[in-house]
Amino acid sequence: MSYMSDLSQSNEYLSFRSSIPLRKIVVDSDGSKAWRIFDSGPKSVRCPLICLPPVSGTADVFFMQVMGLASRGVRVIAAEPPPYWNMKEWIDGFKRLIDYLELDRVHIYGASLGGFMAQKFAELTRNCPRVASLVLCNTFTDTSVFEYNDSSALFWLLPSLVLKRMLMGNFTTDKVDKRIAESIDFMVERLESLNQSELASRLTLNCSPCYIQPHILNDMPITIMDVWDESALSSRVREDLYKSYPQAKLAHLKSGGNFPYLSRSDEVNLHLLIHLRQFDGTELSSSYLSLVPQPKSGNNSEQASVSYFNQRDKFVKIS
Repeated sequence: MSYMSDLSQSNEYLSFRSSIPLRKIVVDSDGSKAWRIFDSGPKSVRCPLICLPPVSGTADVFFMQVMGLASRGVRVIAAEPPPYWNMKEWIDGFKRLIDYLELDRVHIYGASLGGFMAQKFAELTRNCPRVASLVLCNTFTDTSVFEYNDSSALFWLLPSLVLKRMLMGNFTTDKVDKRIAESIDFMVERLESLNQSELASRLTLNCSPCYIQPHILNDMPITIMDVWDESALSSRVREDLYKSYPQAKLAHLKSGGNFPYLSRSDEVNLHLLIHLRQFDGTELSSSYLSLVPQPKSGNNSEQASVSYFNQRDKFVKIS
């Protein structure tokens, strides 16, 4: 690859790649499809946080969550699926991955398509629950919001260059700050690394007619994380997500673009920690340490800038 983004040359990313191995796990009977994962944190934790990427992302787009949360004792698994062409294939493959890793249940942080698949997995495994909670980032509940919905069955025919151009249209670089620009560069670099079948299968899942039945997930702890600045999803899509989960907590970021887990990693990690704190001391804990902050004299900076909005309660300041 002739061009390397600033983030891929950063000390944090280089440290991530040198300290946490990329694992390829084959869970399908034909042996041709391998999940790619980065697994960090104590393996004794049986209910980790699994991060699922968007269409254009690879597992390492969550390197700041893997590194940042592992330092707090949280087991984080960044997972990238092999090419799956329909919902059943993906659900069955993810279920086998969880079984292979000998996990009881999982918390899922899903971005865009990753968030949609997380919701669908939780919905379709409700009779034998495998999902403990969801954190949904810039995601949706109905694939009909995408313009290629009617032609999704033809993606497998298109060359990778055409598929990449379709996705690049969502990568705006106008009037963004340095960190957002760096996140876009990094995602473009990751997009270039994907082959035709990976891109076509993900776009097929993203645009094939499908929707979530949110009432099935009403009892599940859910946090909706989104940005207030410009992103690929319209305000109507975000409002539909809020209405689908009136019990969910909302974690707002003032800015961050399409990829806040890269451009606003400190804020995203803090929201993830706050979400996971509710499971402290239970069998669903994602960490071997307590995530509840201990009182410190003269230093409350960690919680000073974070706020939550519970749609059933009033505005709550985390302090």
